[in-house]
Amino acid sequence: MPVWAQDALLALVVAAMQVQGTLAKPAEEGSRPLTDLGHLGYVLLVVSGLALVARRRWPVAVFVTTAACSLAYYVVGFSDGPGWIALFVSLYTVTAYGDGRRSVRIAGAGITVLTLGWLVALADTGPGPTLGWVFFRISASVMAAALGESARSRRVAAVDALERARQAERTREDEARLRVDAERLRIAREVHDTVAHAIAIINVHAGVTAYLLDKRPEGAREALVTIEETSAQALHEMRAVLGVLRDSDDGRVPHPGLDQVDALTAMAREAGLDVTVDATPSTAPVPSAVDHTAYRIVQESITNVIRHVGPTRVTIALDHGSDALEIRVTDEGCRAAGDDDPQVRPPSVDGRGITGMRERCALLGGELTAGQRPSGGFQVTARLPLVPVEPVQV
Repeated sequence: MPVWAQDALLALVVAAMQVQGTLAKPAEEGSRPLTDLGHLGYVLLVVSGLALVARRRWPVAVFVTTAACSLAYYVVGFSDGPGWIALFVSLYTVTAYGDGRRSVRIAGAGITVLTLGWLVALADTGPGPTLGWVFFRISASVMAAALGESARSRRVAAVDALERARQAERTREDEARLRVDAERLRIAREVHDTVAHAIAIINVHAGVTAYLLDKRPEGAREALVTIEETSAQALHEMRAVLGVLRDSDDGRVPHPGLDQVDALTAMAREAGLDVTVDATPSTAPVPSAVDHTAYRIVQESITNVIRHVGPTRVTIALDHGSDALEIRVTDEGCRAAGDDDPQVRPPSVDGRGITGMRERCALLGGELTAGQRPSGGFQVTARLPLVPVEPVQV
């Protein structure tokens, strides 16, 4: 049933109860009959009851109307009866559908005015009303207002709890979305590092093969073998990275770490680089995340040298400290290219690889710098803390 229909039915029932209850009760000695003054008693009882139709839309106005009818009814001296029902319902509505403190103040002020009016009626009407009659109405009015405020408080608490639940659900969804985005970014970095390194190696050896195919077939065969091995390794790493998209157990294949740097540098030497690794002994355990990130930084740095510099000298320094792992990958820049050197590549700019390395460091709370050296060449420097720290936002 719609709310307005409920209130209309309530108003009719209350008006009927007030009139019928007053008529059913024996008239008090000295009281006016309801028919006096143009049936004013009936009018006041019916108007106060029917006013409840608008109790939810205009609760204060309805309360003022029922209070005025009650005061007029008892001040004029009509026979006592259940004419207070509409008043108590309107008091309940004021506090139940109000805004808290303001509605309570309105109810308190209204009860005070009513109390004064009832006391005046008690003094003027003689033997009809009694002091208990006044106390009953005061107590019932306070109780109606208190019940309304209690209902409002429970409703507000329920709304707040529902909103908190919705907010918590939104927070969980946001966290899940952030985790998905972070995983997507991690996979993108892994794919980029794996593919970029493999393609750079394959590209170099493909050039060598094209150059040596007619002059030195045996050299071309070696280059083709290297291409086959590099592509096979890249495919293996790609399956390991993309396996998390098909299987929740993403720990089944270990990530490459610094223990595979030797294999990485061996492939770089085959691509024409003169690589030197200078590693200090580890003084503290290296977490797997740091170990894997360090490997990827070295891999991406070597890949950039192969792609953008060509044959040159590269120095890899791994400094294991007590609280951090420092990595430096330095190259000496382009060498002079002879007419028979097919491996030299002109320098170019590719910010994606460096950006990916910087993001990897930031996720572990580390930092990375990369740039040209004053003496020539390029250097990548990274510092990865060995203890968890607050990650830097990138």
